[in-house]
Amino acid sequence: MTRLLFTVPEAAEALAISRSKLYQLLATGAVDSIRIDGSRRIPISALTDYITRLTRKEAVV
Repeated sequence: MTRLLFTVPEAAEALAISRSKLYQLLATGAVDSIRIDGSRRIPISALTDYITRLTRKEAVV
């Protein structure tokens, strides 16, 4: 079964960025997350949406 949610360290690794950079993206709302009983999880769709927005932004520039 494909995982649908990642922890912050797992999501940061998937994006090839630091955990602190991912926390910045979460704080600004650039990447969406959910909380489950106090644990923050990032849906895989939030990562793909973020990458799509970056790709579109780069294409416009």
